[in-house]
Amino acid sequence: VSNLCDTIIEIAPVKEMVRQLRLTLQHGNVAVLASGDPLFYGIGRTLLNSFSQEQLCFYPAVSAMQLACARFKIPWDDLHLFSLHGRDDQGAVGRILAHNKVMLFTDGQNSPDRIAMSLLNRLEVMGRSDQAENIRVSVAENLCLDNERLTRGTLAEIAAQQFAPLNMMLVEQPLVERKADSPLFGLQEKEITHSRGLITKSEVRAVILHCLRLPARGVFWDVGGGSGSISVEVARLCPALQVFTVEQKEEGQQNIRKNIHDFQLYTMELVCGRAPEALALLPDPDRIFIGGSGGALGAIIKECGLRLRPGGIMAASAVLAATAEQAPDLMRANGLEVEVRRVAVTRFPGEQEKEQHFNPITIITGKKC
Repeated sequence: VSNLCDTIIEIAPVKEMVRQLRLTLQHGNVAVLASGDPLFYGIGRTLLNSFSQEQLCFYPAVSAMQLACARFKIPWDDLHLFSLHGRDDQGAVGRILAHNKVMLFTDGQNSPDRIAMSLLNRLEVMGRSDQAENIRVSVAENLCLDNERLTRGTLAEIAAQQFAPLNMMLVEQPLVERKADSPLFGLQEKEITHSRGLITKSEVRAVILHCLRLPARGVFWDVGGGSGSISVEVARLCPALQVFTVEQKEEGQQNIRKNIHDFQLYTMELVCGRAPEALALLPDPDRIFIGGSGGALGAIIKECGLRLRPGGIMAASAVLAATAEQAPDLMRANGLEVEVRRVAVTRFPGEQEKEQHFNPITIITGKKC
């Protein structure tokens, strides 16, 4: 290449490369050489963000993903693709387990052995170690180089090995049967495992989720999760959202575990402990729901207000009049813009049954500007 060009610009660091490209383009054309398809997790996106489309022409080669699928002899039109290259993606484990066939772009930090170990650890915490035995992993290293290597094995076998930095990782698991005929949204109380009638009624759940204005991605805290009904609905509606359900009571924890298992909600994680102390190690949230406080409402709202990201929304439900009176003032004291709603549900089961009146629920929302 050096014999054909007057100037060679290093592709890294990228910002400096873009600056040099702008200067060089004043004197003539520039060719950018990159492996694979530059528009598939490649340098192409950076170039499109830095230059007009009229200035660019792309001549792609076969991507690393296509090569890996060819080596493993599998179709790739039904793959779920995730890039962990250069990213600290704490929700990756849940998203991988949620799909039957996933191809991963890895790096030195997010290496196949570490990913496999993280998957094993998550399944163990969920009490699903048996599922780990059915997951198969394939790793393609140094594709098209002299030291190319293909490795297949279980999660445990892959976790015990080391791999070259240039690799693609395929994770496959059998089709997982989920609860039959479960809607995307609108689960009834009887469909969610709970105890002694302690569950947020479906109509109230709908209003709470509406008030929260859920984002597609980010972090969601469910504080005082109870049965986990709010978390279950959130995780099903927003599969790319990290859901942390905080519950201190053993009975509630067991119900939450059962619901995670029944609905295969791998992006939903149970946090056993008492709030606000149990919140300390969680990533900062974009949305928060407070369904129970255990007498620590003031401390919980204060901690949640501090940790809530700008633009985030916190919602709390209140059955008791004292909670309904305190929560708005506590949220305002922590700098949130507050709105209050009251929901009263009456059900009319049928002609032969009496109408059912449920206690009014106050829903307090606070937005962080």
